[in-house]
Amino acid sequence: MSKVTQDVEITPAQCRAARALLNWSQDQLEAAAKVARKTIVDFEREARRPYDRTLAAIRAALEAGGVEFIEENGGGPGVRLRKAGSSAPRPS
Repeated sequence: MSKVTQDVEITPAQCRAARALLNWSQDQLEAAAKVARKTIVDFEREARRPYDRTLAAIRAALEAGGVEFIEENGGGPGVRLRKAGSSAPRPS
């Protein structure tokens, strides 16, 4: 079973995958994380790495939306949705 952690660094691929699981646009993540859309775009295309506090805000917004981040356990880091009944409201 995969271990879920709160302190592993989020990767651009995890960010893209988490948004896809939530069916969020970059604009919706921008609103939820209170982070500039350009920062999200640049991070997801691996053009630059945001500050730690910015990554924390992105991660927190995605987790509040219902995503869990999974640490690398031999198969690479990943994301998944929380079980039904434990999800938070999504931004409009």
